[in-house]
Amino acid sequence: MNIQIFGVKKCFNTKKAERYFKERRIKYQFIDLTIIGLSRGELKSVKAAVGLNNLIDSESKDYKRLYMDRISGINVREEMLLNNPSLYKTPVIRNGKQATVGYQPDIWNSWLN
Repeated sequence: MNIQIFGVKKCFNTKKAERYFKERRIKYQFIDLTIIGLSRGELKSVKAAVGLNNLIDSESKDYKRLYMDRISGINVREEMLLNNPSLYKTPVIRNGKQATVGYQPDIWNSWLN
């Protein structure tokens, strides 16, 4: 298992996800989205697993500030995500080609089996 947690330290769901993996003694790598976002390859992999629209937090301040509701082109939306990591719903949990967005312990349990 190669778990990556993309999140924000102040995010409640990110903290819960970290606790979930710590309690099960599963090693993970934490990537702080306030410092670095997903790479183009990571975004492609996660997008294939969960869909682009599920990655975008339509409630974030930057969503409104950047007029994301007016952007319909998939390539443009991807570029906006790559350049503005604050647009991601958190946490984004990645296990190889599998991924989830938000707190999803039922799915993570299926990864353990």
